[in-house]
Amino acid sequence: MPGQADLAAALLDPAQAAPAGLAPPSRLAVYRNNVVVSLVEALAAAYPAVLALVGEPFFKAAAGVYVRAEPPRSPVLITYGQSFADFLQGFAPAAKLPFLADVARLERHWLEAYHAADAAPQPIEGLRAIPEADLPLTRMTLHPSARLLRSRWPVASLWAANTGRGAHDEVDLQRPEAVLVIRPRQTVHVRVVKPGLSALLEALQAGKPLAEAADVGSSTDSSFDTTAAIASLFELEAAAGICPP
Repeated sequence: MPGQADLAAALLDPAQAAPAGLAPPSRLAVYRNNVVVSLVEALAAAYPAVLALVGEPFFKAAAGVYVRAEPPRSPVLITYGQSFADFLQGFAPAAKLPFLADVARLERHWLEAYHAADAAPQPIEGLRAIPEADLPLTRMTLHPSARLLRSRWPVASLWAANTGRGAHDEVDLQRPEAVLVIRPRQTVHVRVVKPGLSALLEALQAGKPLAEAADVGSSTDSSFDTTAAIASLFELEAAAGICPP
């Protein structure tokens, strides 16, 4: 009887012969088609905006190439397709849509945020209770669902326009967008944020104390205002923990 590894390889490689002991070998073609179709459908469900942008024939062709190049490595199907954005970035037929990879990254962030752990958002009063002298070295933990993306393309607008959440005629392809994807309660939110706030959040997520994170924000955006940025952070319910020194 064929081993599981041999059978799995044959299912995703049409050029590979049926493993010895598989009876009848012709049945492999049916299994192979079903596996590929199922994985392509899983990708289509995970990347609806990408599907809408390129159309079903293109998407199925691209996803088929990806499936054969990147077979599942986990039995958990929702994790499949984590590298799809990187694949699209190097996929020559998609070169005329240079924003496509970042749209895919945003959709992966949405999926990860949807399945992230729950946590209670912290109110700003917790930060106000910390002595002023301790604020510079205070660290903040972002909500487990928080995902950040800074793109040279209007990724959130493209995502919204191609998932029924926005209008196509409002998308300016020359406008970059920084995006926070977060699910502090029951609903995933995709928020366009200022570049300085995005940089601040990234620095906090990396474990930097508040003063250092604020410096990162101000170096990214000349109009950065620390007080306003921190207020926005709490308005977005992005803080899950406040850790004084």
